[in-house]
Amino acid sequence: MANKPVLLFVATECPPAIEAKFNKWYDEVHIPLLMKYKGVKRVRRGRLTKEDAALAPYLAIYEFDSEADYEGFMKSPERSVAMKDMEDTFQDVKFTIKWRTIYEVTKDFKR
Repeated sequence: MANKPVLLFVATECPPAIEAKFNKWYDEVHIPLLMKYKGVKRVRRGRLTKEDAALAPYLAIYEFDSEADYEGFMKSPERSVAMKDMEDTFQDVKFTIKWRTIYEVTKDFKR
């Protein structure tokens, strides 16, 4: 059986006071640190188009070629460095990871 791609979804919210810092850091520091791990194939970030108190305003989607790549990523030195940087950068005012989960890609449609 062939390996199937895996998607990691991470939903976050942050206080308005640190929103600009959070987005700059996420785009310019956090994702580049995580992408040093060769198994991370793609990262996409999104923001809700309309405020909804029931939903986290930010979503990051990380793509891996296989569950093994994802599992390796979770134990990798690259992820450890990125998580330590996150703790150091946001010592005083923190953002919240509302939820995270992984999905196996069952079908891929392209135009």
